[in-house]
Amino acid sequence: MAWWAWVLDAAGVALLLLVLYGAGLVVRRRLLSRHGGTFELSHRLPGRASDRGWVLGLGRYSGEDLEWFRVFSLSPRPKRAWSRATLAFDGRRDPVGAEQASLYPDHLVITCTSPAGPVELAMSDSSLTGFQAWLEAQPPGTDWNR
Repeated sequence: MAWWAWVLDAAGVALLLLVLYGAGLVVRRRLLSRHGGTFELSHRLPGRASDRGWVLGLGRYSGEDLEWFRVFSLSPRPKRAWSRATLAFDGRRDPVGAEQASLYPDHLVITCTSPAGPVELAMSDSSLTGFQAWLEAQPPGTDWNR
């Protein structure tokens, strides 16, 4: 077999793997959002510089938890999850500098506190309204004075 045939075969296999990966991402996204409550949600990884460390993702409300999935992962499990009882909204701001290129268009950066430390998320204004409503809709018997 000629060398160019090996190159064509390798390119064909690479293209096939790329198409399968893309199809896997589409199927995973459909499976994650089949029960509703999903939205575009970016998360800044802990310990990163002020305008770096943002990872695009998908958020999903699952009972008392907010689950975060990386957008380019094939894993059906969330990469991070925050409990509603331990998460508190601190504030919001517009993205600045390199954040504008790292995040989805028209997303706001919000800061929250949790027992593990500060949490920075980015979401659209309408998703923020839903997030705040979800945080405030805690079950009876919750400590509202925290």
